Amino acid sequence: MPRRGLPLHGRVRWLFLGLFLLLVLLLFAYLLECTPPADVSLVLPGIAGETYGKEYYQAMLQEQEERHLNRAASLKRQIAQLKQELQEMSEKLKLLQDKKELPGVQGLAEAKDQEPGDLLEYLHSQIDKAEVNTGARLPSEYALVPFESFTSSKVYQLEMGLTRHPEEKPVRKDRRDELVEVIEAALDIINNPDEEDGVEDDMPMQRQTYTEGHFTEGLYRTERDKGSLYELFFAKEDSSSFRHVTLFRPFGPLMKVRSTSVETSGMIINIIVPLSGRVETFSQFLRNFREVCIQQDRRVHLTVVYFGHESLEEVKSSLEKMSREESFYNYTLIPVEEEFSRGRGLNIGAHAWKKGNVLMFFCDVDIQFTLEFLSTCRLHAAPNKKVFYPVVFSLYNPGIVYGNLELAPPIELQLIHKKDAGFWRDFGFGMTCQYRSDFLNIGGFDLEVKGWGVEDVHLYRKYLRSDLIVIRTPVSGLFHLWHEKQCADELTPEQYRMCIQSKAMNEASHSHLGMLVFREEIEAHLRKQAFKTQSKAED
Repeated sequence: MPRRGLPLHGRVRWLFLGLFLLLVLLLFAYLLECTPPADVSLVLPGIAGETYGKEYYQAMLQEQEERHLNRAASLKRQIAQLKQELQEMSEKLKLLQDKKELPGVQGLAEAKDQEPGDLLEYLHSQIDKAEVNTGARLPSEYALVPFESFTSSKVYQLEMGLTRHPEEKPVRKDRRDELVEVIEAALDIINNPDEEDGVEDDMPMQRQTYTEGHFTEGLYRTERDKGSLYELFFAKEDSSSFRHVTLFRPFGPLMKVRSTSVETSGMIINIIVPLSGRVETFSQFLRNFREVCIQQDRRVHLTVVYFGHESLEEVKSSLEKMSREESFYNYTLIPVEEEFSRGRGLNIGAHAWKKGNVLMFFCDVDIQFTLEFLSTCRLHAAPNKKVFYPVVFSLYNPGIVYGNLELAPPIELQLIHKKDAGFWRDFGFGMTCQYRSDFLNIGGFDLEVKGWGVEDVHLYRKYLRSDLIVIRTPVSGLFHLWHEKQCADELTPEQYRMCIQSKAMNEASHSHLGMLVFREEIEAHLRKQAFKTQSKAED
């Protein structure tokens, strides 16, 4: 019995329409990216007791302006490439249509019969092309398409431009409807499982009913030549057992990829912190570690690799005090009599673990994280399958954000996702969750690289060129605290450039830097306005 299918010209029109809508979407994104902000506040931020030259802030403004111009140029290139691909696809479809019409009526009927199977085969081929089941080998860190993360009410996005914000509600109706549809589809899959819906590690699945309130977090990304990939996680209240649903929309109907359960109760995280000096910052780190890891999670091990002798006893005393007060003994202090090297410290910490495979979180001492981040770390790393590279939200200089260092609120209240408070550190690859076995198999850090920054990128590139899936997404529960940076003269030109770039980006938002550059002009304007107001009052 012949299979039923859509007419050929119907499928051609459907593909044309999809490509046209994609082009319109990219053009709209380009216009949004290039639209200047509507207004800025006239509040004058500044650090009490510190003065900066006008040239200093002009250089910072120029740095950020160049970044936005480069982004606009990139979008133009993407649009031009898409137009070319659209033209090539149109020519291919026309040739295909001409070939299908050659055999006559009988041949056309046979083609119609084959269409449903061909379409399904094409859709499944799109899943194979996307990084769903295995990673794709990529040439550099710029080739990876990062995910954006979302909850039921917020979207955390990397591409902000000058008008968007790092944390937003899905205001646009199409975006809101898309996320609602995905969550509803995942809930339908979980609550009405198929026979092939299994559990990771061959664990039995328990039949439970889930609602939208059990949705904990999700990731999504769209690749223009493949489709949209969604990773969603659900959990009951106070449960360490998660349901994981993967969905894929290959520029067509939403398709289920798999539905599994993930048990995280036995997943220990070895938090490895390389350190040299910075005792006050370490005390602040331990306060956060106590509150999150000991008092709430209790499934962690802390490894501190300390370089040098100075302040070593203070660090040791702080760890012992925490251990006594919290009855916590899952920590290791490793003294190293060498010059500080972050990569060397993390290598030492990874090799020091002797209890089999373990999930590792490479962490810096100026990082603050939440309990939710630990769950995210466990969910997005899997041995011999995927590594997790979260994008940290880096806080600006509080002296500029709040007008004065003395006026800055406690650190806990500074951990917010606001455009003038910080930015997604999308050029940093130092914070990562990965299993020890994957780290050792990939060869660890390049020990020939010493100093600032480059060793992180080298490790990241090795994962990109492997068969592992690299999950890259902004994470709401991971913050980098501001601290003054010193770029040493001993750094190589590439390392020094990266350090200066990080220092400039770390200082303040575009609008705050602009207010500082034009400080004198704004103050003169305010004085004139005050004089006019006073003159009118006297009259």
